[in-house]
Amino acid sequence: MTGKITFQGEPGAYSHQACHEARPGMEAIPCRTFEDVIAAVREGKADQAMLPVENSTYGRVADIHRLLPASGLHILDEAFLRVRISLLGLPGTRLEDITDVRAHLVLLPQSAQFLKAHGIRGHASADSAGAAAELAQHKTPGEGVLASTLAAEIYGLDILARDIEDHGHNTTRFVIMGRDLDTTRRGNDGMMTTFVFEVRNIPAALYKAMGGFATNGVNMTKLESYMIDGSFTATRFYADIEGHPDDRPVQLALEELTYFTNNLDILGVYPADPRRHSSG
Repeated sequence: MTGKITFQGEPGAYSHQACHEARPGMEAIPCRTFEDVIAAVREGKADQAMLPVENSTYGRVADIHRLLPASGLHILDEAFLRVRISLLGLPGTRLEDITDVRAHLVLLPQSAQFLKAHGIRGHASADSAGAAAELAQHKTPGEGVLASTLAAEIYGLDILARDIEDHGHNTTRFVIMGRDLDTTRRGNDGMMTTFVFEVRNIPAALYKAMGGFATNGVNMTKLESYMIDGSFTATRFYADIEGHPDDRPVQLALEELTYFTNNLDILGVYPADPRRHSSG
């Protein structure tokens, strides 16, 4: 696959790594914000967008669920990236030379045992790949960064230690989005359907809305709520289910859902990533 795919962050960010793995034939374009990522695709400056939606350690990525419904884009695929943390240093630096490291705030506690064992102090940075770029530019002695191996390659840094995270299960789930909804595909590992809806303001509306999925044997893998425009009375729900809207059980469940909702918008119908069902 060719074309351009956008991601949020600096070159070498984990979102950039996800682009390389899931769309190796596409040119990855960095953007400053998630809004910029979406706008580039919506305006035709890029073909697809790589957006992180949740992490196995830290839960959902803030504000993404609010952005997706209004984005005008649709989910084409999902991609799972195992977050592997490397300690990077200036060329010729030894591990024992490192006294301080900089990294995004979420990476520091994930490598706490390694840093403590080597007497290294951690400092929060806005962006791990950005910290790698700054280290390459300023060449601060005794300083390292926690980032991806891709960042080391891009900024000419040495990898002093690999896979230093305390736990080996940290995984981020991304969705790959494009301008057009595609419901024609069938995946070897099953299908996923993502949609958002608002329940009607009647007693037990959510309970009744969910009943159709239970009675029709449709597995709902995610259901999250968030307020709309700061209102305590208007709530939108984001849901992932296993299956395709053309599957009879899914058809029946979605039909029942419409009786108890004000609106229902399908964001994507896409093949399940095979890593969804694995632990590694």
